Amino acid sequence: MPRQARLDAPGVLQHIMARGIERRKIFWDDKDRASFLERFAVILEEAQTQCYAWALIPNHFHLLLRTGPTPLSTVMRRLMTGYAVTFNIRHRRSGHLFQNRYKSVVCEEGPYLLELIRYIHLNPLRAKLVKDLKELDKYLWTGHSALLGKRKNPLIPDVSLINAGENNGKSLAEKTVEDILRYFGDSLREARTNYRRFVEKGIKHGRREDLQGGGLIRSAGGDKAVLLGQKKEERENGDARILGSGDFVVQALKRANELHERSIKSWISLNELIKRVSKDRNIDLKDLISSKRKKDISNIRAIISYLAAIELRHSGAKIASELRLSEKSVSRCIERGKKLVDNDKKLLEYLQ
Repeated sequence: MPRQARLDAPGVLQHIMARGIERRKIFWDDKDRASFLERFAVILEEAQTQCYAWALIPNHFHLLLRTGPTPLSTVMRRLMTGYAVTFNIRHRRSGHLFQNRYKSVVCEEGPYLLELIRYIHLNPLRAKLVKDLKELDKYLWTGHSALLGKRKNPLIPDVSLINAGENNGKSLAEKTVEDILRYFGDSLREARTNYRRFVEKGIKHGRREDLQGGGLIRSAGGDKAVLLGQKKEERENGDARILGSGDFVVQALKRANELHERSIKSWISLNELIKRVSKDRNIDLKDLISSKRKKDISNIRAIISYLAAIELRHSGAKIASELRLSEKSVSRCIERGKKLVDNDKKLLEYLQ
């Protein structure tokens, strides 16, 4: 059966999970984990995407995000492809790092926001990376310790990225922590105490299948009995990409389909991207795919590679084929292109 298209819309809550290829480790050490979070912090602030919970496990990660104006696919493309390039260069390896696509489940906020925050933050304990809640309280590689104020929040980016005119000069990550703690109390001390008690109560629940995804049964809380005896037209609508009630499923599908139709019209091909950049930079296509190593030509290859891989999600093999480069060279181009785009955001206009 072909995979269904992902659902996305501004303001939607999404539970994200991605695994290493063949369940191999995607984080070999703390330097890898720090590199992932540093990149993630920058992307969240630039994309105005909120992260309510996160956990890094050696061979996979969990995120709970609320998308802003930037599509989820763009956020995840920048995060995963950029991290994979850095990881491969650092560890002198090549090939895919992640297993297929990331998994994303649209979640109904009312019943699931706090449950998912707790569930995701308890991942290191279930995976036996820490021995108890006390050790989890200070564990660096999940958002739990930042909510408790036990560790510095790694999702707060460099101060230069923060727009002083928004959120009272605070980063979006700081605002998100405040938003979460408001559910647990008026004062900071009370909120953190109540949040920790809430997390502690969740330990006994173990691995909750009803929070793993959507679908007809899971949307009903995992209980098949509630569906028995109902006429087909009276049953709740279900979708494996959505965690929520029947009405929520219907509305999420409708909104996502409308936005998907709009996005298709604005998507450009790799060929079109190459033509746009080459024409604007006054570089002949023959020179671009030649073996010439002039700085201006190398920079154009880097810009195209970065935009094609990170923003348009083309494979390294396809980019290599179009630019007549090796996949290893494309990886280096992507890394160099990131620096060029970071220094000149107008380069993103080639995609419009």
